[in-house]
Amino acid sequence: MIGEIVTVTVDRPLGSYHPEHKDMYYPINYGYIKGIIAPDGEEQDAYIIGIEKPVKEFTGKVIAIIHRRDDVEEKWVVAPPELPFNKEQIWEKVSFTEQYFDSEIIL
Repeated sequence: MIGEIVTVTVDRPLGSYHPEHKDMYYPINYGYIKGIIAPDGEEQDAYIIGIEKPVKEFTGKVIAIIHRRDDVEEKWVVAPPELPFNKEQIWEKVSFTEQYFDSEIIL
């Protein structure tokens, strides 16, 4: 899946708050990829980085997978194909939520 072009439907745009955890602010766009079922039985979740405004949908390249050692879920990281990101830069963008899990970034 790394390197694939996917379309993310955004259900938590940049600047929004988690629907259940009202204190969790989303500094990036977050959503899911229709038609791809993740291990939790839901559609595959994805973080979008490199886009600095709220969007409803985004087509980009899967640049990393965030594997949670203490959860069944994995998150995909999607970015514009022309923007390079390293592990540290990705962690900086997703740590607002991944800090609560034992996560590793796979490039």
